[in-house]
Amino acid sequence: QVQLVESGGGLVQAGGSLRLSCVASGRTFSRYTMAWFRQAPGKDREFVGAVTWSAGRTSYADSVKGRITISRDNAKNTVYLEMATLKPEDTAVYYCAAGYGGSRWTNYDYWGQGTQVTVSS
Repeated sequence: QVQLVESGGGLVQAGGSLRLSCVASGRTFSRYTMAWFRQAPGKDREFVGAVTWSAGRTSYADSVKGRITISRDNAKNTVYLEMATLKPEDTAVYYCAAGYGGSRWTNYDYWGQGTQVTVSS
């Protein structure tokens, strides 16, 4: 079993930046790829990006590429999502997930509770 707890969401003005954190715990979480998804009201859950625990290899959705950075701190069991030049359309609940990689949310077995990010214009 893997437990994930996100934090760092909040209200930010357009053009601003934000860093989300996801603390992982559980016996085997280091085997998984860690991903960030987001879901805006009335929309499907959307892949944002992912990182592997072992090699730190990252992948990003085209819609956010160049504005976000995903990293991990193995010593702290924490994955970060840093977002810059935020836009109102980035407003969503952001979820941390652990799974086998890729951009499909069905590839991920474990999910955090989500953290709200609201970008005001």
